[in-house]
Amino acid sequence: MPLRQFTGVAIDGRALLIAGPPGSGKSSLALALIDRGAVLIGDDGVSLERDGSRLIAAPPPATRGKFEIRNVGIVSFDCTQAPVSMVLKIDPGAPRFIEAADRTELEGIAVPSIRFALHGIADAIRAEQALLLHGLPHPADGKGG
Repeated sequence: MPLRQFTGVAIDGRALLIAGPPGSGKSSLALALIDRGAVLIGDDGVSLERDGSRLIAAPPPATRGKFEIRNVGIVSFDCTQAPVSMVLKIDPGAPRFIEAADRTELEGIAVPSIRFALHGIADAIRAEQALLLHGLPHPADGKGG
């Protein structure tokens, strides 16, 4: 199970992976999503495993449930695993509007991805809407884009 440098959360059973360099806001966005009901998968590390035609994101054993809150410390959260539905790539130069998501290949599986600029208080809501609009459907219920 390869470890990738994503921060990941599960929203309604679908994994949203957040990519970006250190200090770009990955953990802050994840923390805001957790505050809105998402469940932690991993902070600055997510294990990925192919399961047929889908990709499962899981907590890395060494840091399972641990989350670094900058200027506060390491805290513990419940955590889960989930099928990967989308990748948000933190990018201050992201376009204001997109018609369709790009694709990022992870472990041989094409996953929708979008460039995502952080702007403040509505970022978590925007991320949830991106997942609803562009993410892969949950395999159990067919919801999503």
